[in-house]
Amino acid sequence: MTDKDKNPIYKRRVFEESEDPKQRKVRSFVLRQGRLTPAQERAFESAWPAFGLEYEKTPIDLNEIFGRPDTKTDAKKVLEIGFGMGDATAKIAQTLPDHDFLAVEVHAPGVGALLKLIEEDDIDNIRIIQHDAVEVLNNMLADASLDGVHIFFPDPWHKKRHNKRRLIQAEFVKLLCSKLKVGAYLHVATDWEEYAEWVLEVLQAEPQLKNTAETYAEKPSYRPLTKFENRGIKLGHGVWDLVCLKA
Repeated sequence: MTDKDKNPIYKRRVFEESEDPKQRKVRSFVLRQGRLTPAQERAFESAWPAFGLEYEKTPIDLNEIFGRPDTKTDAKKVLEIGFGMGDATAKIAQTLPDHDFLAVEVHAPGVGALLKLIEEDDIDNIRIIQHDAVEVLNNMLADASLDGVHIFFPDPWHKKRHNKRRLIQAEFVKLLCSKLKVGAYLHVATDWEEYAEWVLEVLQAEPQLKNTAETYAEKPSYRPLTKFENRGIKLGHGVWDLVCLKA
């Protein structure tokens, strides 16, 4: 077995390329493989064994993977879908050390970047799955196992003909609700106003969710401002946060 065979980056790439086109399922992303920097490659080699989880088709024990066997001191479990380059994920994990974060992302450079931050900042409450979030939700997470879900700045697919590719759809939200505990929250943030309106309509139509605001919420203190977001705010661009609780 070569080093490439052992590396989850290469295993994931081979899987995507060899998949039978006739059996492909609808995914929550479009794969855009980028080139890893040397630092990201090193982080994959050194940190993935401790902080990465391979996709599997059986439910996982979240307390076990975070090294918390004592359920009496159970930390809150939060799923983050599509963490980009991981800067916000790392900061939130440091801000909320009593929470555990299961971070799902398909793009290898982002996974490598977050692994690098985990090592540099000695963060131990993040675990990463490099796979499609829909399949992770369907197969790896038990019902009523999550205390929260973060979806920050998902692709808005702003062209009308591409709206069907948007992550936030009624069926997907219903799937998320099945994994949330009663009283758990769903937090979506976007900097695209039309998409914010779309998300608001979809979330309000789900009977299991109750909006914490009349429309959009104030930015929760745990969500940091990204460099891109801060630059946009200075230019007068808006950012919309939506926070709903499972009834």
